Amino acid sequence: MRLATIFCVLIFSGQTAFAQDHALAMHGAPQLAADFTHYNYASPNALQGRTLKQAQIGSFDSLNPFSIRGNAAKNIRERVFESLLDRHYDESFSLYGLLAETVTAAPDRSSVTFTIRRQAKFADGKPVTAADVAFTWQLLRGQGRPNHRYYYDQVETLTTPNNRTVTFTFKPSPPDRELPLIIGLMPILPKHIYGERDIQAASLDLPLGSGPYEIAEVTPGAQVRFEKRADYWADNLPHNRGRHNFAVILEDYYRDEATAFEAFKAGDLDIWFESNPQRWTTGYNFPAANDGRIVKENITLGTPSGLRAFVMNTRRPLLANRALRKAMDLTFDFQWINKILYGDVFRRTGSYFGNTELSASDKPMSDDEAELLSRSLIPRAELELGYKAPESDGTGRDRAKRLEAMQLLEKAGFQMRGKSLFSPSGEKVELEILVQRRSDERLALSWRRMLAGIGVDLKVRLIDSSQYQRRLQNFDFDLTAYNYYASLSPGNEQIYYWGSEAADTPGSRNYAGIKDFAVDTAATALTRAESKEDFVTAARALDRALMSGRYFIPLYHNPVQWVARWHFVEHPTRHSAYGARLDAWWMNHDN
Repeated sequence: MRLATIFCVLIFSGQTAFAQDHALAMHGAPQLAADFTHYNYASPNALQGRTLKQAQIGSFDSLNPFSIRGNAAKNIRERVFESLLDRHYDESFSLYGLLAETVTAAPDRSSVTFTIRRQAKFADGKPVTAADVAFTWQLLRGQGRPNHRYYYDQVETLTTPNNRTVTFTFKPSPPDRELPLIIGLMPILPKHIYGERDIQAASLDLPLGSGPYEIAEVTPGAQVRFEKRADYWADNLPHNRGRHNFAVILEDYYRDEATAFEAFKAGDLDIWFESNPQRWTTGYNFPAANDGRIVKENITLGTPSGLRAFVMNTRRPLLANRALRKAMDLTFDFQWINKILYGDVFRRTGSYFGNTELSASDKPMSDDEAELLSRSLIPRAELELGYKAPESDGTGRDRAKRLEAMQLLEKAGFQMRGKSLFSPSGEKVELEILVQRRSDERLALSWRRMLAGIGVDLKVRLIDSSQYQRRLQNFDFDLTAYNYYASLSPGNEQIYYWGSEAADTPGSRNYAGIKDFAVDTAATALTRAESKEDFVTAARALDRALMSGRYFIPLYHNPVQWVARWHFVEHPTRHSAYGARLDAWWMNHDN
């Protein structure tokens, strides 16, 4: 692969080895210039004020989002706390100075320096200083959530030459170009407050940060009232023009979605993010939706499809056989399932990074991809062909696909005896799939009937969430339903998802047990790519290896975001690449 140094910062400040600017991008230059006036998906003329009522499902017993103990209320991190840099959601991964006025990164990303804005203040009026940044790093590195500990432990030294400047120098190791951005997104806590608190405790102590909202009132387990701070220090920054428009945000907690949706229909909630395809297609036949008081919208997404799939655990001897995995995929009649179960609203997923330039789907394998995948366990011919999701006749009993699957199995040494399939070693093919949701159970039961056509006996087991998590973490399953989220900026988390070492690490997300040197190579290349071209090549190589390896039965995705709102809730004409950003919406005062 070509190695190009394309750096994202533009303005020098007397340092020959460093460049200094208002922003930092993972690759290339940031989209917005230093004199930008507002984010692309925000309207500077948005109305301010009023109360937004929103639902959360479940309950909470803590207001501490930095602990794994307890169940913390939602959105505290995003509304109460701020980071040195702020993410612009219309780009893959670019951050703009928020608490930090400038950011300076070494060309090889071995260090990063932030200069804190003079006007940055916490909600109690105390200034944000370098000491607060250093305190936060030390606290979260030692006592924070596991992801905080992992990432922040990559820092070798932290220096604070004055009360507005802080420099992070990373440990000498193969370069991870993402680390300066990860540090830039670290939530900054006030030392004078959290120095006296137990950051690991599940606590209902009111959080205090520098963000636009504070929690004014709490009903444990039932409601959180966020109020916009009248003295918010950053209201006039371009990052915030047209954002944080609601004076109050009430988040009510409901036992289940059905109850919450009834509250939305009755006007007790102002907005509803829909996830149920049947309800979206048939459940809005009520007066407020029929007469236009409730508006339904499909918001286009610019993010990857991700990979919602039935994951096959290749640690199991039967599922280590690639021919069996491929045959099982051939039996999955998506066309029938989409029509009968979901009203034809979904698309079949054929790529982890589907709908983006990072996807390898329907693209020829480049020479650079081939180099990354040269030591793959997957035959070169299959990598070049790539994964193509089977298309059926939609009857739920496609004989041509069944015949293709049986021919593949016979060639691999499997045999049918009566109505049952036996492996080359004489083992009856009996498998179990774990699910934790009724909707997944229904889907798995439909597939079970299809698999019976090739002699595979699939048992579907519905278990509670705690049991599911325990068995998942210990890889104690044959198959399971899982949703791998994918962003426009995949990074070192991919090694945790798919790496060979992760396959032997309980608690990792390598549930399929993938051990392929080429996957390791492609995932590592993502973190080391210096140019956008090299980054895209690495992503496509990873996608090609994952999908061609037949570790998954890819399910489906929704290319749009379903949102229903009462007519007085309004939004900009343009949405971000990541869909609706509620912090840029507002309330019409005429309601």
